[in-house]
Amino acid sequence: MMGDVQSGLDRLLAEPALRRPLRGRRIALVAHPASVSSDLKHALDALAALGDLNLTAAFGPQHGLRGDKQDNMIESADFHDETHGIPVFSLYGRVRRPTREMMNTFDVLLIDLQDIGCRIYTFITTLRYLLEAAAEHGKSVYVLDRPNPAGRPLEGLLLRPGWESFVGAGPLPMRHGLTIGELAGWFIRQCNLTLDCTVIRMHAWFPDQAPGFGWPLGERTWINPSPNAPNVSMARCYAGTVMLEGTTLSEGRGTSRPLELFGAPDLDARGLLTTMYRLAPDWLSGCRLRECWFEPTFHKHAGTLCHGIQIHVDDAHYQHHTFRPWRIQCLAFKALRTLRPDYALWRDFPYEYEYERLAIDLINGSALLREWVDDTQATPADLDAICRADEAMWEEERREFLLY
Repeated sequence: MMGDVQSGLDRLLAEPALRRPLRGRRIALVAHPASVSSDLKHALDALAALGDLNLTAAFGPQHGLRGDKQDNMIESADFHDETHGIPVFSLYGRVRRPTREMMNTFDVLLIDLQDIGCRIYTFITTLRYLLEAAAEHGKSVYVLDRPNPAGRPLEGLLLRPGWESFVGAGPLPMRHGLTIGELAGWFIRQCNLTLDCTVIRMHAWFPDQAPGFGWPLGERTWINPSPNAPNVSMARCYAGTVMLEGTTLSEGRGTSRPLELFGAPDLDARGLLTTMYRLAPDWLSGCRLRECWFEPTFHKHAGTLCHGIQIHVDDAHYQHHTFRPWRIQCLAFKALRTLRPDYALWRDFPYEYEYERLAIDLINGSALLREWVDDTQATPADLDAICRADEAMWEEERREFLLY
């Protein structure tokens, strides 16, 4: 049945009984631009307007509390919110983990972050760091749950031990299929944390329901949780296209369809597509791939015409349970390496505060993917075998944390 989905924030606003345990306690909120109520009020403003909660601080993750920074590794500063008279601390500035001074400003932490279902999205790393800090400082946490717009499918290699980073919070696959509230449960177990944590569950969220499959299309307005996350199509593609950040290919930043397409000035997109279909046609199901041209206005290849491929996941050809964005992107890299063995594919630059390891390895949580692409003898079946084992393990592991 269709129902009006209510986020954890909506329920906290609507149900006084849920707020009763918060009375008389100092409260801090972690939020970003997509942390809004069903009537589009920002969580900070909506909670402050209730009049029965004592808000004493707020935190902003990467890109800021209300959204201000376009690219990665562009930091936000702490500031004072004049409207509410509280400090707003940046968790993507001089620190990524909250300091003792920050933790001393509250008793209960409300976490309201819209995720998009991918391990590399830094909001879930921030979630882990906050849970660890709350356990250390004896603070209570309320996670206000929100939909995972990529839904329940899972895909990709598990992050390997020693590869944890700000874009790799733990041994998750690239597409994890959990909500932020479910992830909190998994992190608490995974990190062996002892703390008072309450998840305010959503009401009427049906992740297998068409056409949204995780995002309540037609019910909820999409608000960019980060500047280059403009729609549900991007959220669906992201678990694959995010790997482009570790390459010299454009991921479409500087266009109006970032992270749904990829290309470069010297790419033969038609030849690439043909090779992809020859190598592993079954990896390309559930969507349509189209040769395209685009010119980024900023970022990689700015002002230069690029030949590329767009991944289309917003029409009747989209098949939610067979679409595999991570494999599609892996296959594009493999096809490019097959066609042009010497292509300078891997981008060597500082990525998310890591200066030693290649970005593509950091993104994938190991060197396995890059090594497979660069090994001329390795086949799609070889990568599939490792991947299927990881996916089966995760399918089993995540089961006990599912709330819906």
